[in-house]
Order: sequence, then structure tokens, then C-alpha cells
Amino acid sequence: MINKTIFISGTPCTGKTTISQLLFDKFNLKEKWYVKLIKTNELAFENDLILGTDSQKNYKIVDIESLDIAFNSQKDEFFDVNNNKNKLLIFEGHLSHFCSGADKVIILRVHPDKLKSRLRDRNYISSKINENLSAEALAVCSVEAYEKYGDKACELDVTDKSPEDVLNLICKIICDDVSYPIGEVDFIEWILKNDTAKF
Repeated sequence: MINKTIFISGTPCTGKTTISQLLFDKFNLKEKWYVKLIKTNELAFENDLILGTDSQKNYKIVDIESLDIAFNSQKDEFFDVNNNKNKLLIFEGHLSHFCSGADKVIILRVHPDKLKSRLRDRNYISSKINENLSAEALAVCSVEAYEKYGDKACELDVTDKSPEDVLNLICKIICDDVSYPIGEVDFIEWILKNDTAKF
């Protein structure tokens, strides 16, 4: 039997939620697979893991250590089910890569120029747009994932890819058919050309 735990992370607005749901739907239709999708935000709110709000950056502060415990508790329950099926557990969210227990961590990357328009469409305030564009250009999530997971972490440039194309690539990553090591996506030139204070 195959047992896989996949984390999908990245900067806000890189497509994590959409791709994770597509991945869940795809495997949920397969007769020989048992699949579950856990979202970091929902897990944090359901388990009262919000420590407060950062007044300057206007975001919720999550107890990462407790999030890790809550996730791995659900993971253990999921894999303890004896149903003679392959099992796929998907953990989605920009905090997922801080938690333990992944077989693969997939960081979705989007070029800052495209990410900027997505953040604006979601009505992010200017300071949050600046912060997220800088984080994406500097590959913050990728670096954090690599520091925790090493070669189990990978990154996909999904800037010009359709959700279906991204889904197909992730399926290949899950099956170990392809590899996209951390460090192959490089947006650092963007930050050298742009003053994020303008956004």
C-alpha cells in the first residue's frame, strides 16, 4: 500500500487552495485511494490556536507548535484507518511547511508581477502587498521549507501554468516521476529592479 503526506505551501495568492482542492478531487475519485485534505487556517481556528493579531501587519498569529501537534494527531488518525486503500493526506496552507510529517513539501511560486495583481484583486493593503512580493522574490517559503525538509522540499513556478497543468506536475512529484529542487526558481532580479514601496 502507498501512504503519502503532501504539504502544499507558498506565499498568499500562489494557488495553494485551488490546487489542493483539485488534487483532493482527483484522488477522491480513484477507487483504490483514501484521501483527506486539511487546511492550516481551518485547523488553527477549529483548535483555538490563534495567539492574537499582529497590529502592524494585520494578520493572525498562529501557535505553530500546537498546529504541528494538531496536524499530526489528525495524520495519525487518518493513517490508522484500516481500509486496504492507498492513502494520500494533503496539508495546505502557507504555514504547513513549518509542521512535521511530510513526505513531500511543494512550494508554489508565482512571479511577483503576476502576484501583485492577484494580491490587489484580493484587496490586500499596500503594506501586505509589499511584504508578500518581497517574500516571493526572495523565495522565503522555499528557503524555510528547505531548512526543515532538505531534498523532500521542491518548488514549482506556476506563473503561466493552468491549474490542470500544475495538478499534473504535482501528481508526477507525488509518484517520484519528476523532481523540482529548491533553488531552480529565481525571481531575485525582480526585487533588484523594483522598489516595493511603490506598491
